[in-house]
Amino acid sequence: MKFSAHARARARRYALQALYQWDLSGTELGEIRRQFAEDEEFARADVPYFTELLSQVPAQLDVIDTSLAEHLDRAMDQLDPVERAILRIAGYELLFHEEIPYRVIINEAVNLTRKFGAEQGHAFINGVLDHAARKIRPAECAGKGETVTGR
Repeated sequence: MKFSAHARARARRYALQALYQWDLSGTELGEIRRQFAEDEEFARADVPYFTELLSQVPAQLDVIDTSLAEHLDRAMDQLDPVERAILRIAGYELLFHEEIPYRVIINEAVNLTRKFGAEQGHAFINGVLDHAARKIRPAECAGKGETVTGR
């Protein structure tokens, strides 16, 4: 499927906001999607990808959280809610979207964290995802001993 990198980045940004809302409020996912669809800028996002993230991240939550848990220094429910949502989106992509290079996934997550997360949250996100990528995608990461820091 062909998509614009900008539209995909917008889909991730909207998904971050939607999953944050879902996590904190417990609002039904369909209602959250309807709210976002009312935003006139929403059409510029990769809407099918946003919809996938909004439905599949919650559906795969146990798998995603388990795959990330060993790389965290605290329980998932103790993380900042923005960082938790970013990690879950990136974890989903690492696990279920092998066509997206792990470096792109980490870069997108770091960019979202710089925009929406805590001041130094991007370093935390980068470290967790770098370690997770090595475990989840060892073949892709093989021979690439460097980390993805500095983005």
